Amino acid sequence: MPTFKANFFNFLLRHRHILNLRFKKEIITRDTSIPDLRKQHEKTNRFITKPPQGMSVEAVTIGGRKAEWLKPEKAPAHQVIFYTHGGGYVSGSCNDHRSIVAKFAKSININTLQFDYRLAPEHPFPAAVEDSIETYQWLLNQGYLPKNIVFAGESAGGGLCLATLVALRDKDLPLPSAAVAISPWTDLTCGGASYLSNAERCLSPLGSWQVFGAYYAGESERTHPWMSPLFADLNGLPPLYINAGGDEILRDDSVQFINKAVESGIHIQSRIEPGMVHCYPLLAPLFKEAALTMNEIRTFIHHYLPA
Repeated sequence: MPTFKANFFNFLLRHRHILNLRFKKEIITRDTSIPDLRKQHEKTNRFITKPPQGMSVEAVTIGGRKAEWLKPEKAPAHQVIFYTHGGGYVSGSCNDHRSIVAKFAKSININTLQFDYRLAPEHPFPAAVEDSIETYQWLLNQGYLPKNIVFAGESAGGGLCLATLVALRDKDLPLPSAAVAISPWTDLTCGGASYLSNAERCLSPLGSWQVFGAYYAGESERTHPWMSPLFADLNGLPPLYINAGGDEILRDDSVQFINKAVESGIHIQSRIEPGMVHCYPLLAPLFKEAALTMNEIRTFIHHYLPA
């Protein structure tokens, strides 16, 4: 049973539309302005968490796109978290994820590289996964060894994290030592039962995943393994940590992916936390469940990064 503090913060997130003086939960349709949505997400993400102290931010340009290093003061120089941000493939950037990713990097105490990737609907599949591969290859060209790199990402970024692993494997490129996917979007067909059963409990606006999935898919089949890693052959992927909240729409994206990974013989650690919302670990240390999961993630990452 969720703790009181978890229920309190989850309630605020689920009903944040009321704080914005809207009495009905937001609904996303094809008529929704994506530029306005991007501005709203940037404002919301900056409100939820503030950048921690003791972090340096170093901007770099990769393939003409913005990227940045988020470095804790005493992090080892040879280890890297390669972070793919969320946003439904239609929003998200280094700017609006800086606080979230910096907090994640400081919690793990590992230098973290996050990067902008091209967004839908202007740039549909496979733009995001192509940019992710290009950024990873840039990282390798800087001299970082695959064994010293862990992938991580949340929401659509968690799905992109897993899709990038599949694409790298298919291209016979070196894989990182492990990956962490928080509430990953693994099925852009939106076929899991939780898309209906958890629609009202989830903090995501109604209809968002279906609309965002259509924008990102473009003319491609939504079952393409580089888009929806749930439909990929998972053999040969590195160890994975998969997490989701029991009350979120994407719960079954994780549950089904976990089951498939187990059947494929991949080493996988997972947590589906009852009563929790989308990407709840990123709210640590606000409540016990988030802190516990972040501690598991920290332990998992350090287990697979050599000292």
